[in-house]
Amino acid sequence: MTTTTAPSPVLEATGVTMRFGGLTAVRNVDLTVNAGEIVGLIGPNGAGKTTFFNCLTGLYVPTEGKVAYKGTVLPPKPHLVTSAGIARTFQNIRLFANMTVLENVLVGRHTRTKEGLWSALLRGPGFRKAEAASRERAMELLEFIGLEHKADHLSRNLPYGEQRKLEIARAMASEPGLLLLDEPTAGMNPQETRATEDLVFAIRDRGIAVLVIEHDMRFIFNLSDRVACLVQGEKLVEGTSEVVQGDERVIAAYLGTPFEGAPGDEELAEVEAAEAAGTAPATTTIPVTEAADTTPAADPTSPTEPTEPTEPTEATAETETPATTEATKTPATPAAAPTDDTADEAPPAPEAPAVTPADADEPDAHGSTTSKEGNAQ
Repeated sequence: MTTTTAPSPVLEATGVTMRFGGLTAVRNVDLTVNAGEIVGLIGPNGAGKTTFFNCLTGLYVPTEGKVAYKGTVLPPKPHLVTSAGIARTFQNIRLFANMTVLENVLVGRHTRTKEGLWSALLRGPGFRKAEAASRERAMELLEFIGLEHKADHLSRNLPYGEQRKLEIARAMASEPGLLLLDEPTAGMNPQETRATEDLVFAIRDRGIAVLVIEHDMRFIFNLSDRVACLVQGEKLVEGTSEVVQGDERVIAAYLGTPFEGAPGDEELAEVEAAEAAGTAPATTTIPVTEAADTTPAADPTSPTEPTEPTEPTEATAETETPATTEATKTPATPAAAPTDDTADEAPPAPEAPAVTPADADEPDAHGSTTSKEGNAQ
């Protein structure tokens, strides 16, 4: 009778959420990587894959959730995560350009050496022994990736594909139990891609679990035991390569076609509801034209106000009489001939064309009319 043992999880990410202000880059993602397993992580650009990697390796402190390595919750410090047993490469190559290939690999050994500052300054027997062991291990890794013959070359002089390999060797120098690869074949030609695929299989054969982000679907589906797909920060589906590549939701996400229940539909519905609520009151407001009609119309018989009122002169103010004021309020009419009863009154003004109310209100700059009546008096 044969017994099967359950795979032991190396990485357990539970409810990982990462928010930047009002933007949720990763939302409630669960992912498990077992020992000796290769897991692929795919998704369109901006899906939150690299942000999720940063949460796993301590570069970001997750807003919610936890990350555990072999049952131990990891502290959000990159060097402590590396010491625990998780190493990574970056989407953009981050080698030390002015250091040799061997020196770049030796940098990755710093978490596994126990020599301190004084040992390094004094260079005692213990330091020399540790340094020799580190160099031996670094040369083994360079031989493993096929760069032992370029150990003394500057890393900046390596071809692009070999720089990618060197970055993987530097990550392996920390003796990890889990290796995170962020787009390891980006910019590679088909021959380099196949060589990288063989390299990842060889790493898995050494007992190191691998979590890979990649946009090359042929590479990731041929490589991975399981594949998880992120869309807008949420895990859409997880399963074998056959299950994921045949899922209509994954196809729709990559083609940009919306599907029922897609991440973000809930937020879109809230925005549409808010927009509908904001435009509803506008339909009950009174149009501007109707509101203008409710204002009282101006009386055509009333005198209009002068556009630029001027101050009456002093002579006009002194000689103005009630008769003059009355004359300015009503249109002028031809006056009757004077009688004896009205002999003492001022003679009527000479016949003149009728003036409009607007003209009557406009003060005469010279005060000619009022001054004649004043002389008559």
